Amino acid sequence: MHELGVVFYVIRDVKKVAKENQVESIESVTLEIGEVSGVVHEYLIDCWNWAVKKEPMMDHAKLKIEMIPALTYCEDCKGTYKTVRYAKICPYCQSEHTYLIQGNEFNIKEMEVT
Repeated sequence: MHELGVVFYVIRDVKKVAKENQVESIESVTLEIGEVSGVVHEYLIDCWNWAVKKEPMMDHAKLKIEMIPALTYCEDCKGTYKTVRYAKICPYCQSEHTYLIQGNEFNIKEMEVT
């Protein structure tokens, strides 16, 4: 379960930013997670809820997740399409000359503080 490791890194980075900005309490953290990033949202939330209880400045912080849809670009017809629905084969021209242009990101978007 790599989600626990991910949560530890997010907490570390959020605490660092909070300290640099003299923040005492964090109310929420918003993550942007790509649809094909390999992160299981339910596991991530479970790990988050367990881990933040051990951090005094974050012990009640909520985790918010914004999903970034996966899109693939076709080099032959120059079209884009939904990756999860069609995978590697372009639905327009049946080409395999495609690549992912978004959907595997994992970003800390924002944190709400008090």
